[in-house]
Amino acid sequence: MSFVGYKHVLPSKNETSSEQLRKLLQDYYQQPSYYFLRWTYQVSGIVVDLPSDFPSPEGQMFNSELEVRWKQNNGGYQVLLLSQTQPKTELEFTPIGKDWTICDRNAYLYDLDETKFPKGFIYPEKLSLGQRYFQDTETSTIRFVALTIKT
Repeated sequence: MSFVGYKHVLPSKNETSSEQLRKLLQDYYQQPSYYFLRWTYQVSGIVVDLPSDFPSPEGQMFNSELEVRWKQNNGGYQVLLLSQTQPKTELEFTPIGKDWTICDRNAYLYDLDETKFPKGFIYPEKLSLGQRYFQDTETSTIRFVALTIKT
């Protein structure tokens, strides 16, 4: 059963929100996983490892099972989980909607020398990228499109 949910990651007594975000990503990491990070002045491209200047104000981690997106706000992060299956219950995501139908589609990457990205756009050479559409079964509306890895 597919799942869409959100949570707020806020600082605690023992950890910053950045440390908590890193732990959350590690909890959902599976081999292979990729990251796409965004700052106001640059994007990372699709990378295998988190860079040394992590966290970014916005970004996503994706693999064949799920995508985790985050966006910085008010000293913490808003996190969205788009998953092919139910999440780990101990991480307490609040569900959005009730029933989701998913559909996997192909995705295509720009050429490495595409001029839309003046500083270039990097991605692993043999990446088999796809898109997963999350359709609300009550309204038949596609509400989210997640990156995924085709297996």
